[in-house]
Amino acid sequence: MKNNIKQLRNEMKISQKDLAESLSVSRQTINAIETGKFDPSLTLTIKITRFFKKDLEEIFILENY
Repeated sequence: MKNNIKQLRNEMKISQKDLAESLSVSRQTINAIETGKFDPSLTLTIKITRFFKKDLEEIFILENY
């Protein structure tokens, strides 16, 4: 699933490490989500949307459903 996490993170000027610490996950998890290698769990998805204060559809792009 595509997402805008890297763009949002860059706009806030925070690193993958900083985001990972805020969400209680590893930096590698953030990298895998950003590159589309891993889809986050529902719990992590909710944490991400709350962190960025954005709607789900503003962060995640569902393709070919």
